[in-house]
Order: sequence, then structure tokens, then C-alpha cells
Amino acid sequence: MTHPIEQFLNEFNAHTVGFDRIFHNLHLIANSQNQKSNYPPYNIRKLSDNQYSIELAVAGFDEKDIEIELTGDNLSISGKKPEDYSDGLIHQGLASRNFCRKFVLSEDVEVKGAKLTNGILVIQLEQIIPERKKPRKITISKK
Repeated sequence: MTHPIEQFLNEFNAHTVGFDRIFHNLHLIANSQNQKSNYPPYNIRKLSDNQYSIELAVAGFDEKDIEIELTGDNLSISGKKPEDYSDGLIHQGLASRNFCRKFVLSEDVEVKGAKLTNGILVIQLEQIIPERKKPRKITISKK
């Protein structure tokens, strides 16, 4: 049986031109079963018309334990605790498992930076609207 998203994309594809990449990303998102875990919890926040942030709760992780990688439109955030992290712990109430969170960004969204403060990793994003996508007047020629 065809997934409803795939059926929609097939029907929509018959009436559009140049949306292949967007449809490919939607297909990836719809079929992604790798992120069944809710760890670490995160927020996506809209700060203004063109600024966003992704906030991940990464208590117990240092900057050196976290890797942020952007490959094309795919943003991957992973954390790996050192082997000796649990040495000396009598009780472990904070999660310390390794993680990998993945996000698909729009082609016009850029990663502007990241900071780790009080156990919250904040990744700053900005939507850059290219000149060709901004509103403009089209002159009608007489020929």
C-alpha cells in the first residue's frame, strides 16, 4: 500500500516543475524511522520572520562531547560521552547515552552558529532570501 505522503507527492508532482528537491526532502522526512527516540528533547523556535533556533537539552555534555555537522540540507547533531563518564557515580539520574538528532533544513536556511549554555545547546538559523526570490516588477515588452 502506498504511503499517503507518497501518494500526495505523486499527484502534486504532476502539476509542478522544479520541486524535485523539496519532494525528495519530504519523502525522507516521511519515511524516516531512525529518530524514534525522544532523546534529547528539543525545541524549534521562530525568533523573527527569518530567524530560527533549535534548542536541545544536553545536560551533562560538554562542547567537546558534541558534534554538529551540516551536509547539504541535512543538519546532524550528535553527542558522545567519554568512556570514563560514569566512574565514581553512586547514582546516575542524568541521561548520558549517546545521541544523534537530524533535521532537514530548507535550501535557503543557513546555520549561523551554536552555543552551549546551562545544558541547552542552541543552534542559530537564518533564512536568507535570495534576490531572485524577492518581489520585483516585471516589465512588459512591446515586441
